[in-house]
This record gives sequence, C-alpha cells and structure tokens, in this order.
Amino acid sequence: MTTLALPATEDLRARARACLDRIGATVPEGDDLYARTPITGEDLFGLKGSGTSETEAAVAAAHETFLAWRSTPAPRRGQVVRRFGELVREHHDDLAELITLEVGKIEAEAYGEVQEMIDIADYAVGLSRQLYGRVIASERAEHRMVESWHPLGVVGIISAFNFPAAVWSWNTTVALVCGDTVVWKPSEQASLIALACDHLLARAAEESGAPAGIHHLLLGGRETGETLVDDPRVALVSATGSVPMGRAVGARVAARFGRSLLELGGNNAAVIAPSADLELALPAVLFAAAGTAGQRCTSLRRLIVHRDVVDVLLPRLTAAFERLPVGDPFDKDTLVGPLISRAPLERMREAIARVTDDGGKLLVGGDRVETTAGSAAYVRPAVVRIDAHSPVVREETFAPLLYVLTYDTLDEAIALQNDVPQGLSASIFTRDQQEAEIFLSAVGADTGLVNVNLGTSGAEVGGAFGGEKETGGGRACGSDAWHAYMRRSTSVVNYSGEVALAQNISFS
Repeated sequence: MTTLALPATEDLRARARACLDRIGATVPEGDDLYARTPITGEDLFGLKGSGTSETEAAVAAAHETFLAWRSTPAPRRGQVVRRFGELVREHHDDLAELITLEVGKIEAEAYGEVQEMIDIADYAVGLSRQLYGRVIASERAEHRMVESWHPLGVVGIISAFNFPAAVWSWNTTVALVCGDTVVWKPSEQASLIALACDHLLARAAEESGAPAGIHHLLLGGRETGETLVDDPRVALVSATGSVPMGRAVGARVAARFGRSLLELGGNNAAVIAPSADLELALPAVLFAAAGTAGQRCTSLRRLIVHRDVVDVLLPRLTAAFERLPVGDPFDKDTLVGPLISRAPLERMREAIARVTDDGGKLLVGGDRVETTAGSAAYVRPAVVRIDAHSPVVREETFAPLLYVLTYDTLDEAIALQNDVPQGLSASIFTRDQQEAEIFLSAVGADTGLVNVNLGTSGAEVGGAFGGEKETGGGRACGSDAWHAYMRRSTSVVNYSGEVALAQNISFS
C-alpha cells in the first residue's frame, strides 16, 4: 500500500504565518491552547486564551458599545459591513489558505467558503436599508397600530470548526446591521482564521468610523463558552455544533430567559426515485457524501434508493467512491482531505463495526490512508448497505460514511427520511412532478432544507438556513432570519383626541 506523502509541518507553519502577516493579524502567543493543522495532525502555534475575566470584560465592553451603536442609523451600520466585504475580497486567497491549513478543506471548498463571507456581506448591506416593520389595522377609529423592529443587544456567537469563517459571518454581518454588538468564541480547532476575520472586521470598523467595540474575539475552550452563555448581558447566543452542545446551551440560556439560535446536527437523506436521472444524481450524491470529508452539517448520511434502481446505481456509486482522490488538500487533484482529528476516524470505524454486526455490508472504503505523518487522520469514504431498522442509521457520524437503504413506495421513503431525530436537509431525485410536490409538502420531508434534483449540502445566503427537531430550530442568513437579532415592538398612536378603551369598556 502506498504511503501518502504530506508536507512538513514547518512549511505549513510558515504558510500560516505568511497569510496572517499579509492580512495584518497577529498571533497572541502562549500555551493556553494550540492552533493545529489536520494536514499533518501537528501543532502550528501556541496561543494565549481568554479566561473568565477576559470573557466578562469583553461582554461588558460589547454591552457598553451597544448602547451607542443601536442609535446609529442602520444604513451607516451597513457601511462597516460593506467595507468588511471589500477587505475579504482583497484577502480572499489568504483567508482560503488559512481555512485549508487549519480545517483541511480542499482549496476549492475553502475558496468557496470565503465567497460565502462576501455574499452574506453583500446581503447584509442591502438588508441595512430594509429592516422594515408593518402597519396593522386598528379596531379603534383614528388610531394607528405599527410593528417595529429594534436592536436586541449583545450577540454571542459560538461557531464550529467545519465552517469556521462562513457561519460566523452569517451571524455577525446581520447582527451588526441590526444594531447589535458581537462577542465571538470560535472553535478551538479554528483559531487562526478567527484571528484573521477579527482583524479585518476591526479594520473595517476603524475605516468606517465605527467603534472598535462592536466586535470582540475570545480564544478559549468550554469554560470560556460557558461564561459567555451564562452572562445575562448576552441577549442572543447563536451556537453551531453538536446536539449535546446545543442541548446544554439552549437550557442554560433559557434558564436566564435569554434567546438562543441553534444550528446543530444533520442526519440528512436523499431519495432516489425510479424516474431519477442517475447522471444527475450520481455526482450530487458523491459530493454531498464525501465533500469536506463528510464533515458538513448538511453532508449526505443516508441514501434511500428505490428497489427498481438500486442494482443499477450501487455499482456506479461504489466505483465512483473507489476513485475519489484522498490526500493533501493543497494538491489540486485531491477531492477528500483529512478529518479534523483522529476522534471522528475512530467514531467512523465504530459505526461501521456496529453496522456490520447488525447485518449491514461494507461495500467500499472505510480504511485509513497511511501517511508520512502518523498523527493525521485520512480515510477513504465508505458506502454501507444496511437495513432501515438498524439504530446506527438514526445517529449522525461526522465523517464520510454513507448508508444505503431501499424503499418500495414514496410514503415509505418519506417515512424513512423523517424517522431520525435530526431535521436539517433532505432531497429527492425524481422526474415525477407529483412525487416532487409531495416531498416538498406538509406531508413530505420534515427538514428545514428540502431540495429536488440537488444534493443535501450547500445553501444560498438569500434563504434562511437551519433545521428542525434536534437540529435546533434556528435560522440564519436570508429571508426573515434577521428577526432573531432584533426585538419586536407593537405600538399604537391615538390621534383622535379621545380615549377609546379596549373592548369598548367604559371607565368613567
């Protein structure tokens, strides 16, 4: 077996340093936590973290700044985001390289993530002139009833490693134009890209005449996150990550009557109907299942195939999986980079073992790729044929592991899709219009994202992103997701010159 040759960690460290220097960000050196690259599995830098006192100070400063920022006209707030988007465009390549270095995404995917930052900045600038309310008909004569939206307060953001810049920008750009200030605790596995983003936003604020305190970065672990979550001055906590993390965050924020926006796990499924265009479905399934090494919340975990086409699709699918180039994400030919660490590799192995014990059959992949860096975790994406009733299917394994199930009727396929605790993304491949409409209807897929003739991964910033059930129910990005970052006020103006009491009560 060929051993995969990887670049030296020293070279990767130099690349990271050069990217940060070009952006202008500095590394707060220390030994509280470590910036690590999954490409070799080794540390790049030791970093100084943010403890309880630093977290409390950041929240206090963000709250103080909010008291002035909320009165700044929204279009002027939008100018900060506009400048930020321009700076991201200028440093597109460096930001993408940092994402590859720190998360292991192949270059094309890292570049695409930075493009998402640009897209949401453009969206938020436009939103800054459209934070509209509504006029509501009053039952009382010569009264005007209106609904308005006002800035909420300090927004705490806890982001995951897999989209270390995009998800933060989804929240931050919208929060800022809504008049909020932000305190961000990124994943410990993505500190360098956080330092770069924070620096560019601080520069945008300075050049736009906005206060520096509109955004604060905290590098730290669980203690830092818990301090942020528990602070009553944090009006909204937006948390992206695992279901156990979200369950803990949601309960703690609710206990102090704060708001939470949760975007958690996704055990996503695609249905392959008898009429499906397999030429269309195959590459979509391949990318959704193996892209980002299966480490997207929208990654395809379950493929529900009609019995009439399963024997045609599976040989082609397994052959495509066998040909997937796994390796150094900086290699132009690589399509599947490393897992973030050894932990998801072990969970993937355990899941495959449980599946085969339940009678499932491993069709392809699942073996670790040997490398010149023993600490790195590279694995060949796996496809497993499995019975629908295996409990493993209902769990999310955050790795490139695809379960193949079969069905006979559309009702059965929808039931299989919905029979999991998570509810993020689903899709169906069909040329039958009726099937597509049923899948999209109230009796169809119970997920927040539902696609027809597309894979489960990927989303546009113009639409609201998020899901139901254990996915958390939160929504970010477009549509009316901005409501989460503001408070609603219903107001009535009486210009009649008389007092008209509710329900025509007389109180003389």
